[in-house]
Amino acid sequence: MLVVDDEVGVRRALERGLAAEGMEVVTAADGPTALRVALTGAFDVVLLDIMLPGLSGYRVLQRMRADGVRTPVLMVSAKDGEIDQADGLDLGADGYLVKPFSFVVLVAQVRALLRRGGGARRRLTLGKLVVDRGLREVRWDGQDVSLSPREYAVLDVLASRAGSVVTKDELLRAVWGDEQAATRNAVEVYVGYLRRKLEAVGAGEVVRTIRGHGYIASTSDLDSALGNK
Repeated sequence: MLVVDDEVGVRRALERGLAAEGMEVVTAADGPTALRVALTGAFDVVLLDIMLPGLSGYRVLQRMRADGVRTPVLMVSAKDGEIDQADGLDLGADGYLVKPFSFVVLVAQVRALLRRGGGARRRLTLGKLVVDRGLREVRWDGQDVSLSPREYAVLDVLASRAGSVVTKDELLRAVWGDEQAATRNAVEVYVGYLRRKLEAVGAGEVVRTIRGHGYIASTSDLDSALGNK
């Protein structure tokens, strides 16, 4: 889940509260950062404040929809006027909350959007890399990248959590499931296969190893937006 708010206290409180509800949370403090991160399509829900530095929540939402990102968006604002709510909904928002709001109501609305938006993340974008989850195809700068089903599954997991580290154990569970014969070594082998195929088309920097932690799918722009080193 992406939480966008320029007030640090609000971001931290929401991050703690939503994490306690079992959600993985990424935060952004301004409009341009929110847009760069949201355009990856890697989130199940975006909680988007309207009044943001650099680019308003309205414009962030407008760009998301114009670029084909269908992630459910719950807009948040101190403004409770009907026109403000109508503007957000007309631009493609899926809900509207007025500050101050009940955290219980927020969680209920987020869960409702999660139930309704199960097919929203059909395309994941990391710079020139596009993962089409509907067709199970991968392209780099318009060029098809041929992957085996297992290599595709590894990339899909990493791209769906773009900008976040995924551990070997998490990849093992997500890609191999209950296959008892699979080990962490299998994860290393298939990540190696995947990286070689990405390198062959010029996308070698998209998937990286974070020593002692796992792997990350990201770009320099996303690293900068999220403060990753």
